Amino acid sequence: MKLTKREHSCLVLEQAGATLIVDPGSFTLPLTDARDVVAIVITHEHPDHWTPEQLRRILEVNSDARIFGPAGVVTAAEEFDVTEVNAGDTHEVGPFTLRFFGGSHAEIHRSIPIVDNVGVLVNDELYYAGDSFTIPESVAVGTLAVPAGAPWLKISEVMDYVDAVKPRRSFPVHEMVLSVAGKKLSNARIAAVTEQHGGTFVPLEPGESIDL
Repeated sequence: MKLTKREHSCLVLEQAGATLIVDPGSFTLPLTDARDVVAIVITHEHPDHWTPEQLRRILEVNSDARIFGPAGVVTAAEEFDVTEVNAGDTHEVGPFTLRFFGGSHAEIHRSIPIVDNVGVLVNDELYYAGDSFTIPESVAVGTLAVPAGAPWLKISEVMDYVDAVKPRRSFPVHEMVLSVAGKKLSNARIAAVTEQHGGTFVPLEPGESIDL
């Protein structure tokens, strides 16, 4: 399975001639080159994780692609046919097995409503929790997408999260809110905790790929 990181939290996964896209949002450059897309996962309704424009671009050339998201996404994206998913759900789409976890976005501030959010485990290898620190229970995570910077986190929480999951490999996401210096700092902290448990940290930049 090939993973290509796009800007912010957008991930493109390819296997057996099929493509899965996760969180194509407003901080991601227009996805005009998406082909053979069988599924799109939207972890939550915030625009940095999905926009109508991004979905239309993808669906224009991939009209049969299925869209998955929690109840908040179903409501926010009402013009699209979104399959509601919740913690414990599993869906098979082409060569991809999608297992969902969690249910709520991490708190930004007590004055800001908490929205629905799901984490997704792809083919029992890649785990991405959306905007949360949800740990997939009873799962040995091969590759972990780690949030590097956001209004809802501090680096100590990120480090505790990686320490709890103990992935064999990690890479940063949700970093478009950081400066170059901020990315280097976060990457160093994520790398240190990953390597502490014998894992490998891959500092993927937008457009770079790895084989999982």
